[in-house]
Amino acid sequence: MFDWLFDFPIKSNFDITKIDSFIRSWKSSWKGFFEGIKKLLNETVGGIQDVLSFIPWIVFFAAVFFIGFKLEKKLSKGIIYVLVLAFVAFFKLWDLMLLTLAIVITSVIISCLLGFPIGVLISKSERANRIVRPILDTMQTMPIFVYLIPSVIFFGLGEAPAVIATTIYAIVPLIRLTNHGIRMVNKEVVEASRSFGATEMQTLIKVQIPQAMPTIMTGLNQTLMMAMSMVVTTSMIGANGLGMEVLIGVQRMELGRGLVAGIAVVILAILLDRFTQNLVKKEEGMLNE
Repeated sequence: MFDWLFDFPIKSNFDITKIDSFIRSWKSSWKGFFEGIKKLLNETVGGIQDVLSFIPWIVFFAAVFFIGFKLEKKLSKGIIYVLVLAFVAFFKLWDLMLLTLAIVITSVIISCLLGFPIGVLISKSERANRIVRPILDTMQTMPIFVYLIPSVIFFGLGEAPAVIATTIYAIVPLIRLTNHGIRMVNKEVVEASRSFGATEMQTLIKVQIPQAMPTIMTGLNQTLMMAMSMVVTTSMIGANGLGMEVLIGVQRMELGRGLVAGIAVVILAILLDRFTQNLVKKEEGMLNE
């Protein structure tokens, strides 16, 4: 009698599969375009991996020690960073770590090339900000597995779709914090620059961006961390690396394999986080001087 209270009376008869048919048809029409992007991304990831693999492990360790010591100003920090990195090599995960790092670096580079200009654009235009903001909100709240579907449809399996999915997921903080940082620059400083005859572009490049750099670097740090978390998930669409080791450990119920690979991911994430955070602090220190 009261079923109508629990059963919504208006229901759609729309065939959702039509969306899939349209996407596949559109993909076929632009097949060459997507194949070109896929080839470019695979070559980029492969090139970065080759460069990283060319570096002897002892040089890699020395570089990590030097960067850690230089940024932290503590000898103990440099030693700790080297020791945790040695954990990865000790368990024969070095090459997989380099591949994961190559995917992350590629994704972060693309995020910077796209996210920074978009952040600057919406900081200068209220209309663009109103348009882009709901899109960014949607991107941040969308379940991460959803990003895997279009990536696979358009680019198949492997590293290329992993880069695309990771970039889409990780780019949001950089856009938001670039926008926020430029908007939060002291208005008096901006007006002073203009009063001395600086153009809008000169004010942006020489005043606003340098003043906003600590905030922008924080956005880069967050993008890097989100890329690290997503690159593990992309193992589900064929991306090799540490994420694939974790996935295999789950599928085969091999706790040791999954645990060691997971710790290696954490180590890589911590190193990247510490280095970028210290760059943020360095930028803030230079700004305050």
